[in-house]
Amino acid sequence: MAPTRPSSTSRAGAAAGDGGSSRAVPPARLRVQRVRPAYRQVADELRAQIVGGSLGAGERLPNEADLSQAFGVSRSTVREALRVLASQHLIETTRGVQGGSFVLAPDPARVVEDVGGALGVLVMTPQLRLHDLLEARLLLEPSAARLAAQRADADTVEAIRTAAGAPRDGRDPSGFVGHLDFHTTVLMATGNLMITMMGQPVNDVLRTRLRRVGVETQEWDRVDEWHRVIADHIAAGDGAAAEEAMRDHLVALRSLYERDGLWTDEPAGH
Repeated sequence: MAPTRPSSTSRAGAAAGDGGSSRAVPPARLRVQRVRPAYRQVADELRAQIVGGSLGAGERLPNEADLSQAFGVSRSTVREALRVLASQHLIETTRGVQGGSFVLAPDPARVVEDVGGALGVLVMTPQLRLHDLLEARLLLEPSAARLAAQRADADTVEAIRTAAGAPRDGRDPSGFVGHLDFHTTVLMATGNLMITMMGQPVNDVLRTRLRRVGVETQEWDRVDEWHRVIADHIAAGDGAAAEEAMRDHLVALRSLYERDGLWTDEPAGH
């Protein structure tokens, strides 16, 4: 889902609503702590106002001079703070007569994408190992399967069954992409956005870092069968059985991911 871009109407309204002035940011009474850069403290305050709803999507922030005065910091400090918010997809800066920095609605999909990209880099360093990803997945997804069984409605159950039985794409005979789509569907079936956002980046890294050509077809067939079993338990509303089956499935998968020669330093397709 793409970030909500401010419409021309909302921008024009923001620009012309009060003689062309922007909405004033409430005084922050910023207490600069020397242990943290001032620009990060300014970014934190503006971020809190955005996610808290004080600054709504499409609203234009005051200009750098006004923000500098409001926070009692230099314009260069404000500029750095705005760059931080832009990197987090919380504001968008445009040029022109009606340009400025506009608030964007927080977008979970962009957050997941950013976290997945960061994990993809970290997993190739000593700080984060493949074992760490698999261990985190083993803690998260069995509980997600239990919640999915407890909460899934008829439409969600159908989506899970469809994901479990999806035919393999000719471009991906292993069915690996479809397999991870099944796991993503189970995460989403919990109805808990945080669980989905925690699990999806891990799956994205696993999706792109495994050499699928080295895996026998029979192994993928067993994965398909596990998914059908898990889907059946979720459809039956049996949380305990769904949790146990998901745990057993992930334990069985560990040997595949940890097999020598299958893990690559480059994303699949590169």
